[in-house]
Amino acid sequence: KSMNVIAHIRRRTRSRVCVENTHPFQRELWGRTWVFAHNGYVSGIKRKPLRFYAPIGTTDSEHAFCYILDAVRRRFHEPPSPAKLHRLIESLAGEIAAYGRFNFLMCDARHLYAYSTNKLCWLQRRAPFARAALVDADLEVDFSRHTTPGDKVVVVATRPLTNNEAWHPCRPGELCVFGNGKPIRIGSSDV
Repeated sequence: KSMNVIAHIRRRTRSRVCVENTHPFQRELWGRTWVFAHNGYVSGIKRKPLRFYAPIGTTDSEHAFCYILDAVRRRFHEPPSPAKLHRLIESLAGEIAAYGRFNFLMCDARHLYAYSTNKLCWLQRRAPFARAALVDADLEVDFSRHTTPGDKVVVVATRPLTNNEAWHPCRPGELCVFGNGKPIRIGSSDV
């Protein structure tokens, strides 16, 4: 079992196919491993200067991630309150989104951040767990067989993966924050 998992399953659209351009990217800040995956494009982001973090590959995605962590590290030398961190990440995401389409998932080993400019949705699963029917295959998964009564799970995807569960669309420009299998902040409101 893992507390946070990010998978980036899609085709390349712009950068060269190579290991250094493969999502998710990871870096360290405050002794935590931060992980980032992006769907979209942010043309011109590479003109943004970086101080503490440098991309290994050539993607706009990795540069955007390094820019976010640079700004967080410059602003906070040690971990701030979650609310202050969430507000800064939301502000940075909005700034970067002006460069194109910026749907991303980012995790700091405690919280999962999901930001949407055009397509993201999420759902929470918790006891009593039920069967979920996949949208694109004739397959159902009985989550009651793979979970315990205390489990809580949040799934974030570009579009709903199942057709019999309540998926919540993220609004454009909205930062959603999840922790311990539940929503913590949706947009500017704490849950």
